Amino acid sequence: MFSCVKPYEDQNYSALKRACLRRKVLFEDPTFPATDDSLFYTGTPGPGVRWKRPKDICEDPRLFVDGISSHDLHQGQVGNCWFVAACSSLASRESLWQKVIPDWKEQEWDPEKPNTYAGIFHFHFWRFGEWVDVVIDDRLPTVNNQLIYCHSSSRNEFWCALVEKAYAKLAGCYQALDGGNTADALVDFTGGVSEPIDLTEGDFASDEAKRSQLFERVLKVHSRGGLISASIKAVTAADMEARLACGLVKGHAYAITDVRKVRLGRGLLAFFKSEKLDMIRLRNPWGEREWNGPWSDTSEEWQKVSKSEREKLGVTVQDDGEFWMTFEDVCRYFTDIIKCRLINTSYLSIHKTWEEARLCGAWTRHEDPLRNRSGGCINHKDTFFQNPQYIFDVKKPEDEVLICIQQRPKQSTRRDGKGENLAIGFDIYKVEENRQYRVHSLPHRTASSIYINSRSVFLRTEQPEGRYVIIPTTFEPGHTGEFLLRIFTDVPSNCRELRLDEPPRSCWSSLCGYPQQVTQVHVLGAAGLKDSPAGANSYVIIKSEGDKVRSAVQKGTSTPEYDVKAIFYRKKPSQPITVQIWNYRVLKDEFLGQVHLKASSDDLQALHTLHLRDRNSQQPSDLPGTVAVRIFSSASLTAI
Repeated sequence: MFSCVKPYEDQNYSALKRACLRRKVLFEDPTFPATDDSLFYTGTPGPGVRWKRPKDICEDPRLFVDGISSHDLHQGQVGNCWFVAACSSLASRESLWQKVIPDWKEQEWDPEKPNTYAGIFHFHFWRFGEWVDVVIDDRLPTVNNQLIYCHSSSRNEFWCALVEKAYAKLAGCYQALDGGNTADALVDFTGGVSEPIDLTEGDFASDEAKRSQLFERVLKVHSRGGLISASIKAVTAADMEARLACGLVKGHAYAITDVRKVRLGRGLLAFFKSEKLDMIRLRNPWGEREWNGPWSDTSEEWQKVSKSEREKLGVTVQDDGEFWMTFEDVCRYFTDIIKCRLINTSYLSIHKTWEEARLCGAWTRHEDPLRNRSGGCINHKDTFFQNPQYIFDVKKPEDEVLICIQQRPKQSTRRDGKGENLAIGFDIYKVEENRQYRVHSLPHRTASSIYINSRSVFLRTEQPEGRYVIIPTTFEPGHTGEFLLRIFTDVPSNCRELRLDEPPRSCWSSLCGYPQQVTQVHVLGAAGLKDSPAGANSYVIIKSEGDKVRSAVQKGTSTPEYDVKAIFYRKKPSQPITVQIWNYRVLKDEFLGQVHLKASSDDLQALHTLHLRDRNSQQPSDLPGTVAVRIFSSASLTAI
């Protein structure tokens, strides 16, 4: 995953460090200078801000003091509790922080070899589908010799301040980190997919079954190395960082640092007693102000848990910002949870392996409606289908599909101002099994995401076998920007962009012919099929001019519901379309009947119920059963 990390701003860490050591100078980053422009995109800092290197702030500076821990971090003056909460989660995962902080032993200060210090560091972040290597110098903003942004509990530990500086460089300046989104930082640290959960809307506090199901999902994400955070929505400006009577803070991001089923009881009783409590450990980025309700650090509830179990959970009575809550109380007091799932795509794993399709796209403006790709959401029906379209297949009877769309992050700089996100989302439509060209009329919508002005939008959905089109859009038409689409399925989905509106013309078109008509055939189902004691195991085949579409087998019924669609671009509209029904057999399938469809564009009757007939070309006779078919034809190839 890290074999192709791309240097950010074309800065090569190793080359820059070698050059500094050769010239015996400390690195000064020209792309993120120690000036006000690196602090603010608007306004000016207060008086007394000085950029200092760690060696000028304290004696014996270190990257890590006694290892790395979620207790290391404290929020500074900028409102970036979301980033500090993400760092707290990161600190609890050795495999993850070692990827964000590469070669940490090589980057660590070495008091015995001061000549190897060049004042340069580098960090890895996942941005818009690729890992980038961000190089910084170690000059940090201070007031009165104190770090003014993220800092560690130990005065001489600097990993969090340096990671924050690298992240601020990506964002454009430190001020750009004010009031950001924890989900973005979690994704940038891992390359995972963030899934927001609205606890209030889902009514998890009162619905025990739903709450238990959610806890199992949170536990699975945590146990498989994912990162999680929680927060309480602040509805008004006055609510921001207001402390509730229970000790929790509104408008504030908390890192979830552990998820456990805690065994109740003492001694042997604990082993024979099956009662377990769903528990979550959280941390306030301020490093203080904790939950004071049930199961808080000094509460009497802990007497129900054996001493060894308490030690295993790391329960302390310090006001260190870390505390335990039951999951029921988490759902009652918090409004949102963000799960950052690490999607496992490795075949060498005992856990579920996902197949990932990753495609880059863009919303672009053009005067020609067929070339415009910024049509806005479904509210704008006249332009909706002018958006980018992507096709994918679900190849199992039913499959869980994870879909994430992420817009390219915008920097906040003094020249360009604050980088605002577009409101984005997407819709999913079930289309014909053989669809190869762009959709131009409204098919059946099977799922849709929310529309929100966040960097990424996620949807988890269960879909039956078939072909689907995803249409990612901005909320308003005419807005432009780049996006990354990621689709995860159990088996490869063959996801690709639909670029053409109709079959392309070529030099052979005049010789071989070009389609004169487009026809959509929707076989809904059949009735009264030739029966067997166990019922027919039937499937349908739709054929036209050498192309054919086959449905899945409908088992054990003489009244199957196929719900299968096909689309044909017909060079010879006078030739009928054939719909055949077959009974699946182990050795040889049995023909149950067929119908011929003229499918003329003049036919105004959409729904047809037709008797099945045999294959005698001279005088076909009726066979048991009827088939229900919906047909639409048009001389305009962009009508469907």
